[in-house]
Amino acid sequence: MNTITFIWLSIGFLAGFSVVLAEDGNRESLRRSLTHHASFDQGLTADFSRGNPTLRAYVDGADRLAGGVKAALGEAASIVEGAGRFGGALHRNSTRPEKLYYHTRGILDYNHDSWSGSVSLWLRLSPDEDLEPGYCDPVMLIGSSGKQGFIFLEWSADHTPRKFRYAVRPKNEIWNPHGLGWEEIPADERPMVEVTDTSFSRDRWTHVVFTFDKVNRGKAAEGRLYIDGKLKGRIAGWDLTFGWTDRDVLLVLGTNYIGFMDDLAVFDRALTDGEVRELHGLSGGVEGLR
Repeated sequence: MNTITFIWLSIGFLAGFSVVLAEDGNRESLRRSLTHHASFDQGLTADFSRGNPTLRAYVDGADRLAGGVKAALGEAASIVEGAGRFGGALHRNSTRPEKLYYHTRGILDYNHDSWSGSVSLWLRLSPDEDLEPGYCDPVMLIGSSGKQGFIFLEWSADHTPRKFRYAVRPKNEIWNPHGLGWEEIPADERPMVEVTDTSFSRDRWTHVVFTFDKVNRGKAAEGRLYIDGKLKGRIAGWDLTFGWTDRDVLLVLGTNYIGFMDDLAVFDRALTDGEVRELHGLSGGVEGLR
């Protein structure tokens, strides 16, 4: 073996070794930051949680204030064995008024000074064919009042094709002082990422991750949306100050959603681009982190 060949083989080995180290580092950082994982393989209860693993349901504000009830399988939600990206999957097959939620205490502890986190899940549906008219929010983080802050994924109500969005809305007086309707405000004047070229389909799973970082630290805050491991946009330059009460914060799943969901995971900080790619590529899903 000549010197030049040896050098190139050494460079290749070191490059490969560096990739392995980076992947191992990303996996370990994901493992440490994971706070909640629902595989939906056997039921609605999360497989792992630093908080309450029980999926609950409420219909209206009074139900919610009363603590809701334990969610049950039925018309609003079912577990379909073998239908998931990994194992079973949650299927929302009705727009019945029940809202399904996990309480975020211990999972995404709201912080009045600086609040960060990430949510990951897989979705399978054809939005233009499967969803009924009106807004659809596959995931929402809600507090004591929507006027005091609101984080959500949504499909728009009346576009063809329907637009997919991620929004981090601070207190109304900050982002919408005149009380205009959501669609009355130009897209570039709303604290959101809007995507039209998505790959959502009945025939394949799409991985969605959203992050929020330093909420309540004014314009230092940021939100990011990833689809299939790729960054699709950032919410930046906004004063993302909320006015929530920490005991009232919920992670709500599948509002007006008709389709499959799988492998929900929550993390206690904003993930990096590399960590999102690592998460997207896990061959067995989030189970492999635990």
